[in-house]
Amino acid sequence: MAKESVNIRKMEPKDILDVQHIEIVSFVDSPWTKETYVHEIHKNQFAHYFVLEKNNNVIGYIGVWIVIDDAQITTIAIKPEERGNGYASQLMDFIIDYCQPSVKQLSLEVNVNNENAIHLYESKGFIYGGIRKDYYGIGKDAHVMWVRLDGEKY
Repeated sequence: MAKESVNIRKMEPKDILDVQHIEIVSFVDSPWTKETYVHEIHKNQFAHYFVLEKNNNVIGYIGVWIVIDDAQITTIAIKPEERGNGYASQLMDFIIDYCQPSVKQLSLEVNVNNENAIHLYESKGFIYGGIRKDYYGIGKDAHVMWVRLDGEKY
């Protein structure tokens, strides 16, 4: 059997329907709309979005806003049937490399109940930075997590 080809590349308009499908199954309570992604890749000068392809099929994506020397991961998701294969870790490594060396710190929000994601982010050096009450809706809080990319300590 041939080895499956995995590739990370810049998100293009043709990817939005695939991304939207992953978005809807990943963020049931608050998925971003197609229009949000169109705006992000066409009009937001701070936004950088990438897709992860396996055998030329989009199976995941990640987005980051970079403002001067500060960055925030805005979204990351993997198709449910592809989870557990290290693809989210590959996307995180990619975005950390992408942000260095110009970005000093990288942040994100994660659902307080998403233990798998929290462990992934901790494995990449992210630390707990606070809580955003009701970030994902009433009673659905988020941890704010940070990592320094410039070697400095908090």
